[in-house]
Amino acid sequence: MNRAPATLPELLAHRAAAHPGRTAIVNGPDRLDFGAWQARSGALAGALRAAGLRSGDRVGLRHGTADWAAYAVAHLAVLRAGGVAVPLSDRLAPAVTAHALADSGARFLVHAAADAPAAADGVTALTEADAAGHPADPGLPPADPAAPAQILYTSGTTGTPKGVTATHANLAYGCTLDERRRPLRHSTAFLHSFPVGTNAGQTMLVNALNAHAACIAAPQFTPLRFLRLIAEHDVGSVFLVPATAIELLGSAALAKAGADAPGALDGVKLVGSTAAALPQAVALALGRAFPHAQIANYYTSTEAAPAQVTLLFDPEHPESPGQPASLADLRITDADGRPLPPGEAGELWLRSPTAPRGYLGERDTTVFQGRWVRMGDLGRIDADGFLHLLDREKDVIKSGAHKVSTLQVENALHRHPLVADAAAFGIPHPVLGSVVAAVVVLAPGAGPEHAAPTPAELRAFLLDRLAAHELPATVLFRDALPRNEGGKVLKRELRRLLTTHESPEAPR
Repeated sequence: MNRAPATLPELLAHRAAAHPGRTAIVNGPDRLDFGAWQARSGALAGALRAAGLRSGDRVGLRHGTADWAAYAVAHLAVLRAGGVAVPLSDRLAPAVTAHALADSGARFLVHAAADAPAAADGVTALTEADAAGHPADPGLPPADPAAPAQILYTSGTTGTPKGVTATHANLAYGCTLDERRRPLRHSTAFLHSFPVGTNAGQTMLVNALNAHAACIAAPQFTPLRFLRLIAEHDVGSVFLVPATAIELLGSAALAKAGADAPGALDGVKLVGSTAAALPQAVALALGRAFPHAQIANYYTSTEAAPAQVTLLFDPEHPESPGQPASLADLRITDADGRPLPPGEAGELWLRSPTAPRGYLGERDTTVFQGRWVRMGDLGRIDADGFLHLLDREKDVIKSGAHKVSTLQVENALHRHPLVADAAAFGIPHPVLGSVVAAVVVLAPGAGPEHAAPTPAELRAFLLDRLAAHELPATVLFRDALPRNEGGKVLKRELRRLLTTHESPEAPR
């Protein structure tokens, strides 16, 4: 029988008792073992209680990617003290941080020692140094599994970030106290560069507590450093978002690593992508770069977690992100919530296997219905059981009598050998309502020897791949796409950029 912890602090206590000297997290020069994680989080929990924290108080956690070990300590300290953790990246705009602290009602803010943010009125700021002298085991009562444990803010790509609450039971779901059942047993270590305050980052925190493999948290993503960490730590599992995958694949460091040490990446058995749809061409290229790895797409959201569909990418079906192992907790419905048969496109929903999450301070029955969570995506399941993501509902372009999938346009653009990255979206048109626009980032190889394509040449390339109404009426080249901390493209910024231009012509 799989023995499961009721809370993350229970899991940490178990692992610290079983093997206190085992490495849990490596983050640059910082190395955190389970024994130190338990002792340091206990001391900080005691300091928080001594400072006046009471059960249910919200605590902001402001840390950067170079502070992953300190962040892990702080998060578990808040849960042990009976508080509710509010993870926040140190790269967030001050106004966004202020909104999250005010919206969540945070009374405390824990931050890295080198960071000195201005504390908002009524918010007490602490660092781990303030825990000096407090006992490692302050004798706090165990947390109630049904009590709130975390408030995680959405990416805010379409508006003001919304707080999503999760209970202790929600965070600990799927974890185990049985050493024989630990995930990622094929790996000595797993590697990521996800920022604090994202759903992907929180998944890595739980993995650090629960997995057989040690967590290697890159302090900063650069292709060269990332590849060095793979070799240095015998990494068997690599986790990326599409943006970092694209940067890694386009870097000279990847080609050099293969030339200098053939087979250097053969030890990687799993490459996982999350946070956004992975373009088809990028998935195929990852398979070539990591020849012995399974490429997996993880389909979930801040609202749906821990509900997740693991899609194993099949290069024989590159038009799909993969085939779900089970369809029991995935459904596709029409606009009225009625399930649709295979082959028909509709709205995607995931079912939470445990206590579902919810928006802070509001009851949203359009997103949360029992344990089902509306994902905001359109898709279909084909006859062979492969999932096809058609688009985000909010991104579908209505052009005249047609509906255009921006994902389909982006996948077509990525097939051009000199396109490194691309984003498609709708912009206003006086007759059609909207037309397709695209912002394209060219690969580093585009230059004198490989002439960069013009907008007209890109449109010509797309003629055999897209219908006339799907062709971008406007193409703009940029050095990079604007993205948020989680790697998602900020299409609203691109839309503002293009709507300052003259109204585009309708595609012909």
